[in-house]
Amino acid sequence: MKAAVFYKPHEPLRVEDVETPKIGEEDLLVRVDGCGVCSTDLHYIEGIPTVKKPPLILGHEVSGKVAEVGRNVDDFSEGDEVLLPVLSTCGKCYYCRSGMDNQCINMKMLGNHIDGGFAEYVAFPAKDTLHLPKGIPVREACILADAVAVAYSALRRRASIKAGETLAVYGCGGLGLNFVQMGKAFGATVIAIDINEKKLELAKKLGADETINASEQDPVKEIRRISGMGVDVAAEVIGKPQTIKNAFESVKPAGRVLVVGFTPENLPINAGRLMFREISVHGALGCPKSEYIQIFELLMRGKISLEPLISHRYSLDEINTAFEKLKNGEILGRAIIIP
Repeated sequence: MKAAVFYKPHEPLRVEDVETPKIGEEDLLVRVDGCGVCSTDLHYIEGIPTVKKPPLILGHEVSGKVAEVGRNVDDFSEGDEVLLPVLSTCGKCYYCRSGMDNQCINMKMLGNHIDGGFAEYVAFPAKDTLHLPKGIPVREACILADAVAVAYSALRRRASIKAGETLAVYGCGGLGLNFVQMGKAFGATVIAIDINEKKLELAKKLGADETINASEQDPVKEIRRISGMGVDVAAEVIGKPQTIKNAFESVKPAGRVLVVGFTPENLPINAGRLMFREISVHGALGCPKSEYIQIFELLMRGKISLEPLISHRYSLDEINTAFEKLKNGEILGRAIIIP
């Protein structure tokens, strides 16, 4: 099969012929219809040391059709349309048994611990694979695995956002735009912040009530002007210490801060304000598998959309172009690879 292989940081992925994965008795072989291009993959390519040892096929937002079924699998058939969650989990540890399998101590991440979806085929455990409901387009569904699921889980599970509350979203890329539309689906008033006017325009189309161009205005002052005391929830989805600090300063007393963007740096947060104002700071990683059914329902009820989020579609041979455009901020929403 053809795949885009990561060999070394700071080098382009190599599109080459590799062996099609062999599956075990409990696994599925999935023909990839779509795989999202995520900033996490870009981090790996740029040398941030969170990826396992290459050579490795990257890509963790995967949807497709079952091509082969392991001999001990009885709930999938060839041709079934499926979504692969980002994580394969053990199902036995404390976190799996507590409904927090996104924190599984034995987790294996697609495109990190195991070969991912920038390929024609991918092998994945059947127990972790999700049937796609009829009516959800299989190719575009790939972004449900991470970009959409993280927004749902962070806002619902970690921040416990409620209808009538206010939400500030720092960063309107492929992930942040999902925070915008998910916040609206939950009934919040949403303020979107970015430095790219085109991204802010798309955020507005996806439901943002207010937009702030942080290259032209102080976002914290503007949020306070719009909201009064500050917002109930501020989500930082970029991964920069300064924007995390801005998010922290944007919430009102008893507000909640979501740290979703990755950075290896320490956070510049004032401990006195954290204590006196009873502010909560929450990290958010992935999405427990039990929550995907609610995400499917939101999509099928028209509360969230996929099509407006996917601005670019590339073949496997064009994958390095996709990453170059992502790095340069030229991708509005999400790009997907169609092997």
